[in-house]
Amino acid sequence: MKITFPHMGNIWIPVKALFDYLDIEFVLPPQNSKRTLSLGTQHSPEGACLPFKLNIGNLIDAAAQGADTMLMTGGVGPCRFGYYGDLERDILADLGINLKLITLEPPDGSLTGLARRIKLAAGDKPWPRIIGAVKFAYGKALAMDRIEDIIHWARPRALNPRLAEEIYRQAQTELDQARDAKGVDRVVRDTRSRVRGLALKQDYEPLRVGIVGEIYTLLDPFSCHDIERHLGHLGVHVDRSIYISGWINEHVFQGLYKAYKDISHHKALAKPFLNHTVGGHGQETIGGAVDFARHGFDGVIHLLPLTCMPEIVAASILPQVSKSLQIPVMTLYVDEQAGEAGLLTRLEAFIDLIDREKRMNRRISDEQTVLGG
Repeated sequence: MKITFPHMGNIWIPVKALFDYLDIEFVLPPQNSKRTLSLGTQHSPEGACLPFKLNIGNLIDAAAQGADTMLMTGGVGPCRFGYYGDLERDILADLGINLKLITLEPPDGSLTGLARRIKLAAGDKPWPRIIGAVKFAYGKALAMDRIEDIIHWARPRALNPRLAEEIYRQAQTELDQARDAKGVDRVVRDTRSRVRGLALKQDYEPLRVGIVGEIYTLLDPFSCHDIERHLGHLGVHVDRSIYISGWINEHVFQGLYKAYKDISHHKALAKPFLNHTVGGHGQETIGGAVDFARHGFDGVIHLLPLTCMPEIVAASILPQVSKSLQIPVMTLYVDEQAGEAGLLTRLEAFIDLIDREKRMNRRISDEQTVLGG
């Protein structure tokens, strides 16, 4: 058995760690690119979303490198993600590519069902080793989240943001190469140390923008034209509503582990605006926007792939959140037709808007203080 899996941002680092730990042969597809998207679009239904098309491109590439088994996570509810694995397998079969499908989800709603799926992928490996591998891989996911947050802080504050990018790439490489928990912790410490060594802007307080939306486009830089990097280079401190560990913990482990940033309260925060699930992370998108507003962020950007039903529902509700909590919100749809230049233009306009609004509010506050209002 030679396993492969689609890309989704940096998730390849913990998944690769899992396979390496268990000595499972695997194929890592090439990173997402225009070629990947073109290949996937050619063989996907027209109405399929961008993540689905990238998945198809990844799997075709991996099969060409000898993969015979695909590993996917599953889902339930209105979101089409729960059908991805089966539909992708069938599309590939029509192309003469026969991949066995292993879906990492609790098929009977229990962790016992999930354990059986993990055992299927791990083969004859003993349970203590499997558990050790899962913990090690999840440790890398947590470390990657911490590293990304460190880089979020560094980009807008560094005199030369490109040096922050170099630190980020170095951290990715070192984390991939780390072979034990101590090595993983060392990568995080070294990343912090390198960021502390950067020359920083003096007396600079960046705008803060939270990013919410569909998980794939949040985590995968290619899908959203690396929006976090662009915002950082525009002098904006970025945070997002969910990180890799949160997604794994929610979709695979059912909250068994502690994620880097807890999102369990997002559904409760969403209730005044959306009090029931709409599939995917639609409700969490609303809750995440509310959370950012309560923590004093200057704006929220909503990312979603075209035709994503849960996020389309969220997009229709976010204007109410924006009005009620007085926080600017911009929604960005992405598909294979979206261009980086257009995205940059919209980002720059949005940042100008919230910067102007913040300056105006500060001036009004200063006047009220001086005049005793």
